[in-house]
Amino acid sequence: MSLTVIKGDDLTLVAQAVKSTVDELLGDGDRTLMVDEVTEAQHHGNDGEATLAALVSATQTPPFLTDRRIVVGRHLGLFTRAEQVAELVASLADPMPTTDLVLVWEKATGQQRLGAIPKSLKEAITAAGGVTVDAAPSGKGRRTLLDEKLTTAPVRLDGSAKRLVADVVGDDVGRVDPLIELLVSTYGEGARLGPVEVEPFLGQAADVPPWELTDAIDRGDVAGALEKLDRMMRGGERHALQVLATLHGHYQRAFALDGANVADDKSAAALLGMKGSTFPAKKALSLARRLGSDRLRRIIGLLSDADLAVRGGSGAPDDATVQVLVARLARLSA
Repeated sequence: MSLTVIKGDDLTLVAQAVKSTVDELLGDGDRTLMVDEVTEAQHHGNDGEATLAALVSATQTPPFLTDRRIVVGRHLGLFTRAEQVAELVASLADPMPTTDLVLVWEKATGQQRLGAIPKSLKEAITAAGGVTVDAAPSGKGRRTLLDEKLTTAPVRLDGSAKRLVADVVGDDVGRVDPLIELLVSTYGEGARLGPVEVEPFLGQAADVPPWELTDAIDRGDVAGALEKLDRMMRGGERHALQVLATLHGHYQRAFALDGANVADDKSAAALLGMKGSTFPAKKALSLARRLGSDRLRRIIGLLSDADLAVRGGSGAPDDATVQVLVARLARLSA
């Protein structure tokens, strides 16, 4: 038996990872005979309680007219307690050798967040030699995933084309697979492509993570900050109040550290109540020292004025209000 665990809370990236994994396991086999997908609807028993009985039964079913079966368990984020996964844990200890199992740790309908895999199931997966795929990594991991998709694509993108794709899709890595399919259908496998060939297929620039906006502001890059803002509000469909919340959080940390008796990032993190990495505290401390008390007070005033304006305090459009704010913040940081 082979065991693959695919996890992530980005529906598009998870679906792409599942398709890629199943296609690789299937090879030239007959999908209708070999693949059995157990979804959320089958996880609910007659009493309405979530159960893995259907999935476990599928893993223990021998193949029919084929040498192997591929069983895909979807929406397993339903099962966050040890007692809920006990039956699956037991089956992994005595697997059917002709079953290739793909467990998809993703959110079910109505779930606001994806919980952690129970410890007992994690241990059983490790003991069974399972491979875990993070389909939707964050930060640098997402950039690595983007680079991997572009590097292994059936078409060959030069460095400039790769940078263009990365700039436009931003964090929306789920757009890359459909883009590659379009390029292959247009130019054929093995084609060498530059920005001129790729650009017509890219569409609107996608969302960017909030730290790209605040980094551009902190550099004093007015044009760059406005471009990041546009992508957040159009590509990411973020409301002006969401952008203001990001900016408030960014500067409030620096304001809290202004004049405080902190010597390094560890003491800054302790004062701010931050757990884990001290990098955000280090950035906030550096920002507080660079801006100084006077500029920080002016910035807090600008943020308050913009907040009132967006909440109905002026007749200006929300996007214009935030654009003016971001430009002013970047100039103050220059």
